[in-house]
Amino acid sequence: MDSFPRSFNPNKHLKEEFVSNLHGSSMLAVSALLNNVALLMFLRYTFCSQAVNDANRNLKSYLAVLAVDYVIIVLPTLLIFTVLADWRYECTVGLVLLLLFSTVLKRAYCWPYTEGPHAVRASISSYRVVTMVVAFLCILAVDFRIYPREFAKTETYGTSLMDLGVGSFVLMNAVTSRQARNISSSMSRWKAAFRSTTPLLLLGFARLVTTLSLDYQVHVGEYGVNWNFFFTLAGVSIATSILNVPAKYSGILGSVILVGMPSVCFCILILPSDYLLPYPGYWGMYLIGVQVSYYLFFENRPGKQRSKHETRIRICLLSIVFWILTLLIDRHVERISRRMCNLAYVIWVVALNLQVLAMRFLTDNLFGSKVLALERAIDRHLLASFLVANLLTGLVNLSVDTIFVSSSSAILILVWYSWTLCVVMVLLDFSGVKYKFW
Repeated sequence: MDSFPRSFNPNKHLKEEFVSNLHGSSMLAVSALLNNVALLMFLRYTFCSQAVNDANRNLKSYLAVLAVDYVIIVLPTLLIFTVLADWRYECTVGLVLLLLFSTVLKRAYCWPYTEGPHAVRASISSYRVVTMVVAFLCILAVDFRIYPREFAKTETYGTSLMDLGVGSFVLMNAVTSRQARNISSSMSRWKAAFRSTTPLLLLGFARLVTTLSLDYQVHVGEYGVNWNFFFTLAGVSIATSILNVPAKYSGILGSVILVGMPSVCFCILILPSDYLLPYPGYWGMYLIGVQVSYYLFFENRPGKQRSKHETRIRICLLSIVFWILTLLIDRHVERISRRMCNLAYVIWVVALNLQVLAMRFLTDNLFGSKVLALERAIDRHLLASFLVANLLTGLVNLSVDTIFVSSSSAILILVWYSWTLCVVMVLLDFSGVKYKFW
């Protein structure tokens, strides 16, 4: 009788080495890649006649619209991240020219768009979806050789596309958080902390048990052996719920935390790689994100309502300021390090997220407050989309030796994976399932 395999993942160590000891790419390259995803979404808006709404829609038409969204947004993004990676800048220029041509052509035959009452909400949704599309494509693509190593997570210092991951997710949640909107909870702080963190802790332990039982590959330079993304979010949520800082002062506390990080960061570097140590830097990032969001969108001034034009100016100026700070800190203070989540990393993540937001707000008068099918489905279920992406990624990795797959097979697998994820999220949205605990 044949014996059972000793491991579900016999090439675990090879896969771990494949994503380890990497040094990333330039900040310009990461910025260009993000711009390409945003431009593809804008291009889709030019062919979108109306926003998706709850009324007068059926599953067949919803999936048909999703297919168009996928072909125009997700599939080209996948190609830019893989086979077209060496032409990332040419893709940016080409997309800008194509977008200008499409916009001018459509404006010649159509009335200009008007900003709807939900233009700000639509712009924030677009920014969140751009970030999520990048995340769910990269978490599987990185396991294939067709994905450039310069886009994978850096070991200690440097910048890469995947280094944005958890940082952007923390910042996305800060932008639309109750703290940023100055909405007080009727529950006690301990009860609110328990409610928001229990599901995250359960997910964290579920992932931990699953990875250990299946002998799944773990890049210890990312979180350590026993720490993971969900524990990081839970830690941020606990700290935020217990210490309720007003939004207009939260950035000050966040900056103090980050300035005091160097000694902690040094401890992270000298500790064994499998040692559990939460990153207080992510809490500092969250607090800065809360104040930035409050300043841009939710700050109330007696007797005067801020115009959308003023909001655009503020976002653009803040984006420029944070980019200048990023370059100065990275060059003269400390290098960017995702692993340590230091001040330079936080400022860089904020700068890139503000850049995407600025691009969307600057195009409000071109595209109005449209919401795509894909955009709506992902934006309403951010954490669910990340969970499904992780489950599908695990399924592929346990079924296929990704590091030995040919380029053509890798593309086919990634297309199947990304299309399946999009369909699942649309079906979840169509069914009317709603939840929120973060």
